[in-house]
Parts: sequence; structure tokens; C-alpha cells
Amino acid sequence: MTGPRSLDVKQLGSKAIAVIERVGLLIVLGAALLAGTQEIADMWHSGRVGVSDLLLLFIYLEVVTMSSVYWRVGRLPVRIPLYIAMVAISRHLILNTSEVSPWIILAQSGAILLLAVAVLLVRYGHTRMPYTDEGGEERAGPG
Repeated sequence: MTGPRSLDVKQLGSKAIAVIERVGLLIVLGAALLAGTQEIADMWHSGRVGVSDLLLLFIYLEVVTMSSVYWRVGRLPVRIPLYIAMVAISRHLILNTSEVSPWIILAQSGAILLLAVAVLLVRYGHTRMPYTDEGGEERAGPG
């Protein structure tokens, strides 16, 4: 069954998936913008800005950046979620340092270090060993 009808189904499926991706991307982008706006309003009303507030805003900014890159390139750069995870763990460390044991703090610090090494490996891999695109052309990739 490789006739014109199966080709139409593939094209329809591809278009449907593309629409779902775009709608999902808009939802993620809208939610990140709304959350960032709410955080700014909370800081404004409280009259103070802490390091954890700034890190949370940075996380929202990275989500917006990730959405922007995905919208333009059509691929999710691997490094951006790694950056988001590093900042999220850092924020968690800042907020909960007095409530956790030193071993947990050490483990979270190790997780940040491991994520940083992963970023370096991904970056090295993209520059030294570019992958081939589906069309066969060589790309260094956005990640």
C-alpha cells in the first residue's frame, strides 16, 4: 500500500503533528510569560527582590529562549534544558539550604557539576562530530 492514498495520509499526519507542536509551543510560551509576569508582580508588591526570584526569572527566560529556538529551527537544543536544570537545582539549594542535610547539598552540587560536564560534552560533540540532517546535509546543530 504505497500508492497516492498512503502518501496523503502521511502528509496529513505530518501536518497534524506540526500543528500540535505549534499549539503546544504557544501554550508553553504563554505559560512562561504569564508565570514571569506573576513573579514580577509578586516582587513589586513585596518590595523586595531576592536571588531566588532572579533565578526563577532566569528559568522563565530560558524557557522563552528554548521556545524561540524551537520555533525558528524546528529542533530543541539539548543545552537549554540542561541550563534550566542547573539553575533550578541552584535555586532549590538557595531556598532550602537550612532544611536539608549536608549530604543532600553535596549531592545537588554534584548534580550541577554533572550537568555542566554534560553541557561541555554536548557542545564538544556538536562542534567536533556534526550530525547529518534528514536531508543528508551536515549540520553542527543548535545545541
